[in-house]
Amino acid sequence: MIHNISYRTFVYGTEDEDKVMTAISYLFPNPLPEKAVNEDHFGNKIIVLSDKITKKRTNKDIVSFLNDKLSDEDKKTLKEELSRRMDEKGNLFLRFDKQSAYDEILKLTYSGDAIHVKIKIASYPVSKENAIEVARKLFNFL
Repeated sequence: MIHNISYRTFVYGTEDEDKVMTAISYLFPNPLPEKAVNEDHFGNKIIVLSDKITKKRTNKDIVSFLNDKLSDEDKKTLKEELSRRMDEKGNLFLRFDKQSAYDEILKLTYSGDAIHVKIKIASYPVSKENAIEVARKLFNFL
C-alpha cells in the first residue's frame, strides 16, 4: 500500500504558471498545490508548487495511471533503477518531464526541471527491501 504521494515543481520566470498547473493536472486529479514564492541567486522569482496526497483512493488511481501511461522504455528503466530510486524509509523517487506532461505524455526525466514525485510505500517493518517488494506488487511492470 501507499501512505502518501507528494510532488513538487518549480515555475521559473520564463514559464507560465497556468501551463505548469496543466502539466500537474495531467498527473494528479484536481491538484491544489501549496504555493511558495522564492528568488534565485539572480533575484528572479521562482514559484514552488507542492502538495501531499493522502487519500487512499486517489493514490490508488495515481498508481493505476502510472501503470497505464508509462512507456515500455520508462517501465524498463524503473525496473532496472528501482533499488536506486528507493530510500531506506520506503520513499520511491520519480521525476516526470514538465513539458511532456503539459502535452499529456508521461515521460521520466533526469532533469531538475521536472515534476518531482515521492511515493511513500507502506511496508512493515520499514526497510528498503520490504518497500521494494511492496512496490513490485503495486506496479505491474516491476
